[in-house]
Amino acid sequence: MRQTISSAADVKKMIEAGRKLLLAGDEEVLRQLPKGDWIAGTIPYFISGDQGGMVSRELICTTDITDLVTSIEIIAYDQNSLARVYTEGPKNGFSFIVIPAMSKTHLSFALNAPNYKDFGIRPLIGWIAGVHLSDLGKKTPKVLDGITGDVLEEGALVLQAQLPEGKVAEIGIVNLFEQGDGDILTFTADDFAAKDVMVNGEKRNFAAYIVKNKLDTKLPLVADYYGALVNISFQDVDEVEGLVKFYAPVFSGIRYKHAKPVIDYVKEFNDRLSKECSIESARVAFSCNCILNYLYSELEGKKTDPFTGPVTFGEIAYQLLNQTLVYLEIMDV
Repeated sequence: MRQTISSAADVKKMIEAGRKLLLAGDEEVLRQLPKGDWIAGTIPYFISGDQGGMVSRELICTTDITDLVTSIEIIAYDQNSLARVYTEGPKNGFSFIVIPAMSKTHLSFALNAPNYKDFGIRPLIGWIAGVHLSDLGKKTPKVLDGITGDVLEEGALVLQAQLPEGKVAEIGIVNLFEQGDGDILTFTADDFAAKDVMVNGEKRNFAAYIVKNKLDTKLPLVADYYGALVNISFQDVDEVEGLVKFYAPVFSGIRYKHAKPVIDYVKEFNDRLSKECSIESARVAFSCNCILNYLYSELEGKKTDPFTGPVTFGEIAYQLLNQTLVYLEIMDV
């Protein structure tokens, strides 16, 4: 694992030494850094190797990929040009993407990524930048380009990394949520919000349905994409307006179910890793976890070995995900 929680002074030394870095931190501390080979998103929440979940406005989560790659290039996209992100990814390597939360580009990527040309052909991993929760409505999430010094609250930054021959990048997802035994829910439009839902084929107001059935909105909706489970997290249920908002879009034609409860996140996380995963920590180049897992599972002070990294407003493993942990492995071939 090459992810560390570092002081701004130490990160500055790494940049000046020519290291190639993926960074996460509060906006003010990131703005103090000199230009160099780095890309960053704003967030003050991390999972560290020694303290577990933590929050800091002074420290920076640092992923050093210098020794893994042969070259990097940083490209800025907008909500329209981002459709090229899969096509333009390196043929032998990976693309690392950071997008500010609630920007037009975030919304466009969430809705449209699976329809972009060459979707999923080349590895794309990353996360959605955020802010300290006490700053919601006061500050905007941002992404920073270390080479140009640009600070963006609209658009996306992508670091394209070339790997040496004999190496390959693979993306993994840890999702503890499974579909429950309840109703089958479907929607008539692709959107971040819904008034109506089809419950086992019968049209209902979704907000009223949630209230009547006392659904725990800390648990996501879960879709089964041919064996791959994808979460859609609840943002808000407005019973007066009859409107339900999500952190990722629901899609028409997809069958969703409310998730089974996860009682003890860390215990079930460790059980899942021991039963299903064969992960060598030395191969893990990057990982990040969802802010909703951090909050709902009370991860502050708790470790998720071998994974550290930023706690994010959304994870990207080819497409936008919610309430997951995603990771990048660099493996020999």
